[in-house]
Amino acid sequence: MIEKHIVLEDIDPVIFYGKNNTNIQMIKALFPKLRIVARGNVIKVMGEEEEMCAFEEVILSLEQYCARHNSLNEETILEVIKGNKPSDSEQNNNVIVYSVTGKPITPRSSNQQKLVKDFEKSDMIFAIGPAGSGKTYTAIALAVRALKNKEIKKIILSRPAVEAGEKLGFLPGDMKDKIDPYLQPLYDALQDMIPAAKLKEYMEFNVIQIAPLAFMRGRTLNDAVVILDEAQNTTTQQIKMFLTRMGMNTKMIVTGDITQIDLPPSQTSGLIEALRILKGVKGISFIELDKKDIIRHRLVTRIVEAYEKYESKQLEEKRKKQAEK
Repeated sequence: MIEKHIVLEDIDPVIFYGKNNTNIQMIKALFPKLRIVARGNVIKVMGEEEEMCAFEEVILSLEQYCARHNSLNEETILEVIKGNKPSDSEQNNNVIVYSVTGKPITPRSSNQQKLVKDFEKSDMIFAIGPAGSGKTYTAIALAVRALKNKEIKKIILSRPAVEAGEKLGFLPGDMKDKIDPYLQPLYDALQDMIPAAKLKEYMEFNVIQIAPLAFMRGRTLNDAVVILDEAQNTTTQQIKMFLTRMGMNTKMIVTGDITQIDLPPSQTSGLIEALRILKGVKGISFIELDKKDIIRHRLVTRIVEAYEKYESKQLEEKRKKQAEK
């Protein structure tokens, strides 16, 4: 009789063991010759070597399934123990990752699909589009997939700390407390895709780093997916500094909405300048999302359309006044 410890590294043990430990109890019942004790992310197993090898193979397959789907059920356990490949309702390659509820996250428009495809062939991507077009969410999903597949060692998410038209004044707390309000949209997306316990662990060990743009200076970013969100609020110097942080085995995704610039009127958006300067540079992809890509409430599309009409009308009136002078 031998004893072995199996460590569940890439998953949340709570999901693996199941609600009220139903999954691990079922596994124990299906391997009656083994003595199995599960605590935290470690499964201690004792028994004969042949039975132990079969058990270890099953646990590895279940761990891989759980890491990909963020879920595990009794049906999947039975399929794996029978020696079958777990059934996957989403057999196509359209799925980027699975949410914490096990729901597949897929590109939901042609431009989002283009973003997914360009991620494979380009090391730097600019995704420009209106609010709700899924540019940031899709970018983070691609980064999470790369991390799960061990293609990279870390995810770095950044955005400029610019207030959207209102002065927040003095914010209490330490540095993290002060910058968190600016970075909340990035946390929201990550919480959709990575179980809470695993996300906390990733952040504690700096596998996932979220920081304001000012903290990027002086760094060389290797083996990472780096996302700059709300890039329309960067200055020329800031975006140049960010883009030149790129290291080996790194992909960068820059997202922004050039209709929502919160910089002072006298300041030029670094994103707009970068789009002009870098157009045609080999290895850089540009994706322009529009109102057809908006996947929030249908009212968001109508709001964007209404503002577009209003701004076009204002511009036309301004041109007429200038022509009359």
